[in-house]
Amino acid sequence: MSSESGKKAVKSGFWYVISNVLIRAVGILTAPIYTRLLTTAETGYANNFNNNVSLLSVIAGLCLIYSVGRAKLDFAEEFDKYLSSIQTLSGIFGILMMAAVFIVCPAEGMLKLERTAVLILFAYLAVYPSIDYMQYKYRFEYRYKENIAISVIITLATVILTVALIFAMPYDKRFAKILGTVIPSAAVALWCYTKIIVRGKCFFNKKFWAYALKISLPMIPHGLAMLLLARIDTYMIAEICNFSDVGLYTSGYTIGSLLMFVTNAVGNAWLPWFNERLYENDHKAIREKNLYMMLAGSAITLAFIAAAPEAVKILYAPAYHAAMYVVPPVALGTLCQYFYTNYVNVELFYKKTTLIAINSCIAAVADIALNAYFIPRYGYIAAAYTTLAGYFILMVLHFISTRIILGIKLYRDFLYFLILIVTSAVGIGCLYFYDNWLIRYAAVLYSSEFWHIVKMML
Repeated sequence: MSSESGKKAVKSGFWYVISNVLIRAVGILTAPIYTRLLTTAETGYANNFNNNVSLLSVIAGLCLIYSVGRAKLDFAEEFDKYLSSIQTLSGIFGILMMAAVFIVCPAEGMLKLERTAVLILFAYLAVYPSIDYMQYKYRFEYRYKENIAISVIITLATVILTVALIFAMPYDKRFAKILGTVIPSAAVALWCYTKIIVRGKCFFNKKFWAYALKISLPMIPHGLAMLLLARIDTYMIAEICNFSDVGLYTSGYTIGSLLMFVTNAVGNAWLPWFNERLYENDHKAIREKNLYMMLAGSAITLAFIAAAPEAVKILYAPAYHAAMYVVPPVALGTLCQYFYTNYVNVELFYKKTTLIAINSCIAAVADIALNAYFIPRYGYIAAAYTTLAGYFILMVLHFISTRIILGIKLYRDFLYFLILIVTSAVGIGCLYFYDNWLIRYAAVLYSSEFWHIVKMML
């Protein structure tokens, strides 16, 4: 079983990476289209809607999705019933939120949105979690084709419909952009909702609801803290510096965070196999396979950092080229996320979600404090390093929670920290050779060969 599921994990991981890169490529290629069809104000309005979706979905879905991985093991024979039941729970809560907003929302709107957009926002939040439930179901069943198909359909349909609606509604392009985003996802969400109900045929189960809420409710502050950790730097740069600095920072951050599409795809494929192995106490297999993943992630991160100057110069005008110096710390912060997810997976498996929430809140507060101190002194570039520090702090906290508080020794912790520190040193060192591509790529190749030797010795 281990060998077969391992092959499935590798295969699904490969296709998750490919699909994520292609989907991200569609976003990059269509960005110039939107910038030519929409004014900056119209784009800002639509982005504000999307930001509210990201923030409020953490609350509207009650973070029930975090219970699904472990439930697949605890309720293996009733998994479809479990999904159907928690979908009803999140749906009811989403409808109650929508009803409350309908009553209290003033005629002029709220959340810097018009009333119609607000009502669409909360109606969308009531059904959107069903996409996550269905994709998690496919993920834990290694059905990567169906999972990828959902993402591809939503992405392509969103692009096509958005452009069509912008031309069809020239009098209100910002609302057209919102509709183009919402309609495809809502349609897929309704399809997922129906399919989950038909398969599970369970609307209420006290055992399932209590199980899901116990795991998931502590993850709400975690989700909010992670959003804060990811976005507070932009707001603080705007307040302390100026919008020009915000533009440079966000441009570099966008490039640096592209790495996340690869690491998230690998993590999505890894988690089902990890849960199965940990459930069977196969710690050796986890330790061996995970080390290869961390070494590969470090090598990819260094390659990404080395290529940053060329990427920035290709994608951005000369005025934005200074953004390349934001990329290394942001990419290394993504690598920290990739590393600490190993410990989060353990905490989730053992249902210790309160620890996850506490760690996330501590890291978010630390990031705010670091930003408040360093941004006024060193400008927007400091935010990239405080973000890296925030994610490193989070890794240390999750290590302490798993290794010391829970007493679980699963990974080669010392080696992981050594890998991360060496990778960070080489990555930051590349900054000094951003005008010399030969030294940059030679340093990356040497580092990759060094880790290859380490892997062979272990």
